[in-house]
Amino acid sequence: MYGRPVLFVIAHGSRDPRHAETVRALVRRVREQRPGLRVETGFLDFNSPSVPEVLDSLDAEGVRDVIALPLLLTRAFHAKSDIPAVLSQAPPRLRIRQAAVLGPSPLLLTALDQRLYEAGLTPADKSSTGVVLASAGSSDPEAIAVIAEIAREWRHTGWCAVRPAFASASLPRTEDAVRELRDLGVRRVAVAPYVIAPGFLPDRIARGAAEADVTAQVLGPSTGLARLLVRRYDEARAESGAVGRVARVPVLA
Repeated sequence: MYGRPVLFVIAHGSRDPRHAETVRALVRRVREQRPGLRVETGFLDFNSPSVPEVLDSLDAEGVRDVIALPLLLTRAFHAKSDIPAVLSQAPPRLRIRQAAVLGPSPLLLTALDQRLYEAGLTPADKSSTGVVLASAGSSDPEAIAVIAEIAREWRHTGWCAVRPAFASASLPRTEDAVRELRDLGVRRVAVAPYVIAPGFLPDRIARGAAEADVTAQVLGPSTGLARLLVRRYDEARAESGAVGRVARVPVLA
């Protein structure tokens, strides 16, 4: 019935209504970038529709090929455990491939830059600005290591310093990283939330950024993030020829 797989965006979900609103706005941006591509959205918790509800609906319509895209920036517990578990319970006629998580990617660094520019900085400010890369945090060592590596890579694009920080599970906190940059004598300190949508932990990041000179908005429905979703879909589709049901997560590009 459908010539190409449905893109199924799987978000975590939140009690904060801003989360679902932002996810849906991002999905609308994806549809604008890839007209004709069917894009559905499901949530692991708190919001509707749930992932099983969407999968059951697609199966009832006769859809057979689905690319499930975790709306996650790191490959931590949700990508490794929760999402594969729920996808494994999908109707047996669905052929599902789990795409790679969004990060790391140069497109994310571009999106972070853009949010900082929207907050008042310019490319000329890079050499005199230290940035706190503030993520939600994770207990997964792999995810923490990835955030640290992203900070190192971002530093090489011209910022005078970049420090990772975490809103939960790991240290340092945002406010500690801001103070560290101050103690180093950095002229200007900016905080860039490495999160997709507003919610409890992003609000904690914002509070921790109180002493910063500039605080960017969350990544949200940015053009760069929407482009990245389309790229992950294309990558998973290119690898899906030899795949049946839920497949391995492809190596990040």
